[in-house]
Amino acid sequence: MTASSNERDERTAAERDADDAGFRRELVAGVRLVDLLVLAAVPAILCAVFALPESIRRSLAFAYTDPTVRTAFTAHYVHLDAGHLAGNVAGYGLLAGVGYALAVLAGYRRFFMVALAAFLLAFPFALSALNLAVPRNAIGFGFSGVNMALAGLLPLLLGVYARERFFPEASVRALPAAFFPLVGWMALLALPVSPGTLDGAGVAGLATAVAGVLLGLLYASSAGVRLRQAVRRGGRATVSNPGDGDLFAVGVALLVGYPIVGFPGDPTGPGSVVNLYVHLLGFCLAFIGPFALLAAGAFEG
Repeated sequence: MTASSNERDERTAAERDADDAGFRRELVAGVRLVDLLVLAAVPAILCAVFALPESIRRSLAFAYTDPTVRTAFTAHYVHLDAGHLAGNVAGYGLLAGVGYALAVLAGYRRFFMVALAAFLLAFPFALSALNLAVPRNAIGFGFSGVNMALAGLLPLLLGVYARERFFPEASVRALPAAFFPLVGWMALLALPVSPGTLDGAGVAGLATAVAGVLLGLLYASSAGVRLRQAVRRGGRATVSNPGDGDLFAVGVALLVGYPIVGFPGDPTGPGSVVNLYVHLLGFCLAFIGPFALLAAGAFEG
């Protein structure tokens, strides 16, 4: 009896090793050198800009009282201290790396690269322009708005990945059911409940989080998604598919965990303030636009 059990365990381990090897081969086969060069160019550019004298970097930042088209773009590639740069480069590496792997294995590599190009080339102008809606005597700089755009793309990539790898009957049209709770989660992080207060400011984040969850449930119900069944099936698929399931779990953890960095409860730091507004804009715009294209079938096949 024991021998039979051991043999069964050994076969299972061998099967898992074979699945892992197959997963790695498929991922490597789908990766293109030109994509890796594009992905690697971003941190190289950020570091090259940081190597410029501080006076030049400050001239490239976006001054809200004196905005220009040039600085609307360049500000998103400027950092004034090494810690800020390191945090954004690390965040980019995680978001772009996991996102690219999901896209390659889901067969949506072109979708990811087109979205990345839009985030790098068009989003800086859009985010800077929308920032002018909140007038203040300050300068804006840093890559975090683009990073949050990559975070906004992540639920879409997880959705198409799950459909292609686990649940072929799933529809991308149900993905806003994840978007609303995520926005609520960010609001709760940025506006934590104030102990001992019941006023609007003290519970604004909690109220937004609850509203996000309810909207997500309502949307899921209208899209015909049985949430409990979907969660159970997703858990089983993640556990029973080594490689595929591991990558999916990493993507989900990153999707939930990265907002903790992007939406700190106390956004003030030494001589600077985290721009929560631009972070939320980056996330929302990066979800809405690409989702519309996916729902319209622009990248099918």
